[in-house]
Order: sequence, then C-alpha cells, then structure tokens
Amino acid sequence: MIFAAALVAAPAYSQNAQILDARTAQAIISGCATHAGAKMQSHAIAVVDTGGHLVAALRMDGNGSGMMDFAIAKAAAVAAWGFATAQMAEGAKETPGFAFAPHVVTVAGGVPIFSADGKTRLGAAGASGEAPEDDAACVAAGIAAAGLRSSRP
Repeated sequence: MIFAAALVAAPAYSQNAQILDARTAQAIISGCATHAGAKMQSHAIAVVDTGGHLVAALRMDGNGSGMMDFAIAKAAAVAAWGFATAQMAEGAKETPGFAFAPHVVTVAGGVPIFSADGKTRLGAAGASGEAPEDDAACVAAGIAAAGLRSSRP
C-alpha cells in the first residue's frame, strides 16, 4: 500500500521537461547518416540518454558489429562523464591513470547532446567506422540537424 501511494505521489514529467525521446534520437541518427552519405562515409551510430541507455542506433552498410559496440561505448562514456571523448583523450595525456578510469574512451567520436539552448544535457551520441575526427563530425552534424547542440553556449 505504501508503494502504491509513493507512485501516486511521484511527480510526473512536466510538459516543459527536456528529455531525449525516440523521435529526437532518430532525427540525430538521420542527420548523421545524411552527413555521412554526403561524404561517402559509413558509420555505426549510437544515441544514448544521460544514463547511457541506448535510445537509437544505426549500423550503416559496411560496418561490422564491433564498430557498433565501439559507437555505443563512445556514447556511454560521454553520458557518464559529460564531455566529448576527444576531451577524454586530452585528459588522459594530462592526468595519469585517467585512461583506465571506468567508462573512459580516449578516441574522438563521442559527443554530448544538449538542448537547443545549450542549458540541459540530454544524452550523448557516438560514431565509429571512419577516422575519429570524421566520427565526431558525423555525430555533431546529426545533433545539429535535430536542432540541438553538441556543446554549451
């Protein structure tokens, strides 16, 4: 009975709450795929929420399952730490032991997802399959195509 009362008393999301829903995650995937296609590239792409849980993914033609695993790892690392994997690579150079911390990926291609105003972190996206800089550019393009930001203002 107490459990049921707790459920009833739990606040619902307000209509203004900003979350990473499936439609937005798919828009990021679509924007990334469009960017990749224009460059004749192929990526595995993953979008996760702030808890690192997969919301949407696409393994473009030509990528093996290992590429998808790596894209998910990049996105989950950014969800855990709140900053891009390219910054993790720099941090690993400057901070002994950081590269061995949980959920650290020291290869570019994982990028945070922020609300359109840049104030709220919604999740992260990761890509793998091309050069790390191209992976990062792909997810940044997908995030922008969805009307969101990949950094704070």
